[in-house]
Parts: sequence; C-alpha cells; structure tokens
Amino acid sequence: MICILISGCASLFSDKPFPPSNIELRTPNLTAAYNKPYTIFGVTYHPLKSARGYREIGYASWYGTESGNRTSMGMRFVPDQITAAHKTLPLPSRVRVTNLQNGLHVDVVVNDRGPFKKGRVIDLSRGAAKKIGLSGVTKVKIEHLSDK
Repeated sequence: MICILISGCASLFSDKPFPPSNIELRTPNLTAAYNKPYTIFGVTYHPLKSARGYREIGYASWYGTESGNRTSMGMRFVPDQITAAHKTLPLPSRVRVTNLQNGLHVDVVVNDRGPFKKGRVIDLSRGAAKKIGLSGVTKVKIEHLSDK
C-alpha cells in the first residue's frame, strides 16, 4: 500500500509536466448531439443546460485503456491528458476534482460521457488520476469551474 502511494506521489514531483488537455474550452454547444438526452443500458440521461454552481461528492474511477478511441465530442482520447467523463455535465465543462482521501485536486476538461458503472459519478483520464493519487475507485468532490 505504501509503495502505491509513494509511486503515485513521485509522479507529482517529476520534472516532466503532465500533458495539458488540448481541448479548447468554449461555451458548451447545447444543440450538439453530445449534449442531447441519450440512453445507455436502458437508462436515459439528460445533460444539464449549465454547469454553473455544480457540486457533487461521489466515487471516481479512471480510464486509460481506450487510447485512440473517440470521445463523445469526437476527439481522440489520450490517456495522459487531463480530461474526464461525466454522464450529465454539458460538454465541454471544466471541473475541479478533489481526492477526499488525500486532499489533492486536479482541474479537468470534461469531454466525454460516462462512467456507466453503478455508484460512479466521474471517470478521470489516467493523467488526471495520477495527479491526485487516484487508483481504483475513490471518493471525490467535483466542483464546476468558471468557463472563462
């Protein structure tokens, strides 16, 4: 357990910066297909019209094996970028995700839909998960950041 924590923290102090998200943050296009209601596994999700004031505490996981696949916004998923997937936030949105076990936080661009596993509210890219020492499923706080 300590080895996992140390290896996770070591990446925080590396000379190599984490690759930034190359997603131009703009006002969400609410008429885009990725911001319309959609159904997955028989559940219909209704994306929010605005993320202003959004706050939630729940469980996060990470994803990275989907490298090269397309996100809901049609961009290539790059695991080491600082991005996330959320079921209902308008795309794109910026949120701060805080790991409630260690207090570390990361600001991510939400550019994909998911996670679709019961009890999870957000999936972080591998790069974002590393920044906050997240491995497996961890309790987090999510807060919307200004779109400016």
